[in-house]
Amino acid sequence: MSEVPIVIHRPAGTGCRRVTIRAQVAGLARSDDDVIEFLRRAGLPDAADVLDDPRWVQWQGGHPHDYDAR
Repeated sequence: MSEVPIVIHRPAGTGCRRVTIRAQVAGLARSDDDVIEFLRRAGLPDAADVLDDPRWVQWQGGHPHDYDAR
């Protein structure tokens, strides 16, 4: 299990990434805006500020902020 609370999983073939917050599936994101909305719903109002902070977010597979599988 990851030490960071937010995991943005590798891109799927459908152009999205699964997002988990504290090991709970938050949803499928097609953009950073989707991730920010999931985090806002989870109670993190300044979510845009943490997307590039490795203490908060682990990006798995592919490049961060890229939602298309290549």
